Amino acid sequence: MKPDPDTQISSGSSRVDSVYHTLEWLITAFAGTLVFIFFVMQVYRIPTGSMAETLRGNHFRLRCQQCGYRFDYDFRQDVYRVPENVTPREKLPLLPRPPRCPSCNFHEPRLHGSAARPVIHRNGRALPGTLHTVYKGDQIFVLKSIYQFFEPKRWDVMVFKNPVEPKINYIKRLIAGPGETVQLIDGNVFIDGKIARKPPAVQDELWVPIYDNDFQPARPAERGFNGDRWRQPFDNRPGSRWDFNANGPSVFALSQTDAAVHRARFDPQAGDHFRATSAYTDPAQYQHMPTCSDLMMRFYAEIEPDSAVGVHLSKYGVGYEGWVYADGRMEIVRIGTGNSPEVLVETQTDVADAPTWFRFFNSDHLLQLEFGTAHVQYDLGRAAGAPGTDRDMMPQVELAARGSVRLGHIGLYRDIYYISHNVLRATEEEPFTLKDDEFFVCGDNSPYSLDSRLWDRPGIGNEGIEYRAGVVPREYLIGKAVFVHWPGGWRVRQEPLRWIPNPDAMKWIYGGH
Repeated sequence: MKPDPDTQISSGSSRVDSVYHTLEWLITAFAGTLVFIFFVMQVYRIPTGSMAETLRGNHFRLRCQQCGYRFDYDFRQDVYRVPENVTPREKLPLLPRPPRCPSCNFHEPRLHGSAARPVIHRNGRALPGTLHTVYKGDQIFVLKSIYQFFEPKRWDVMVFKNPVEPKINYIKRLIAGPGETVQLIDGNVFIDGKIARKPPAVQDELWVPIYDNDFQPARPAERGFNGDRWRQPFDNRPGSRWDFNANGPSVFALSQTDAAVHRARFDPQAGDHFRATSAYTDPAQYQHMPTCSDLMMRFYAEIEPDSAVGVHLSKYGVGYEGWVYADGRMEIVRIGTGNSPEVLVETQTDVADAPTWFRFFNSDHLLQLEFGTAHVQYDLGRAAGAPGTDRDMMPQVELAARGSVRLGHIGLYRDIYYISHNVLRATEEEPFTLKDDEFFVCGDNSPYSLDSRLWDRPGIGNEGIEYRAGVVPREYLIGKAVFVHWPGGWRVRQEPLRWIPNPDAMKWIYGGH
């Protein structure tokens, strides 16, 4: 079939025609790419640690010298006196002070005198300490223009223009929207007087480690663990017979023929006192951080016949326990006066012969017990005082069991905690009500995030318009962060074979639903 001369342009030269059509294809592809970038998807690099550890800015990747636990530590441009979005090529010491391991609480020491490690100089300032590589911030995909068609949802991770400096893009998590009254009470978000609960995927993303029993210090006798020697933070209560070294120190076991319940309590003095701290940030303020009572315990459990295993978590002085029995019964109980248990909810499941994951947690006034694929929960109520009012009571965590059980991969975590002391708005005493087209945002790294709680100047609009301090106007919304496609990429020059990102760290960024 001959080509239609009315629909095809020909120069008479096949070579010229080939070049022309190649250029035509490239121009079309380039135009399509521009449309895609401007209206659909764009790539952003995370500059700071205000959303850590959901999203990391420039940072150090560390491994604890004692227990081998891997964690990240913030690289702060202000401390090192480098411009924003600059990733130094040379290795640097950890400033403003060495971090603390989030699991065993070991502080990396500062060495001085003849034993001091290498020193570098920047702007005439000597910086002592062990030298570490600085890694770039996470690179993410952002769906642009999505909020022109769909209303933003609570817990979305949003990119927007900073109302105070509109030339700068910020990224935070959406907490409240138009017409809502927001309060931050004891680390939780309350909307119109009721607690706002995180979707399961978001909640799983925001658990912060307190202790992981799989990582044991190599030199526990050293005095680098909060100024003391390390000790196992779980210990037997009077009369209990837990073995904390059943198959090496990472496996706990109980093997008893009586029907008594044996308990091992977690000692917060051996850890961080359940404070709202993070290994990612400067440990100088740890002692000033509030206590977080939304906790989660997880482990791999093997339950023998006629046995049971449970976890005790207290909040505001009230104890709650999640139990799984060998016959498949799962129950959540409240410990009342005189330590008498009151069953709040129960269900039945199949208990496999093989070890199975056990999780019991209290978050956003909701108790949840999981064993394998089975799940049961109990609602403590959405009002601020529903779980109790004695917020100064230190939480308690216990492992409990009777009969014969074995536990491995034991971990204790806390929920994200939105700091509400010394902030300008959205406190329990002074709720903040949003007007039409106004949004309230917070960073996941709450103690180190400049966000709606703290903005002290009105937003800058076009033609002299001002926006209320503390809000993001709708017209400044850019898009929704959806995927980390290049997590903390390696530098090319110093490490030419390691620039490819770690696939295990690529992830979806979960938001509202």
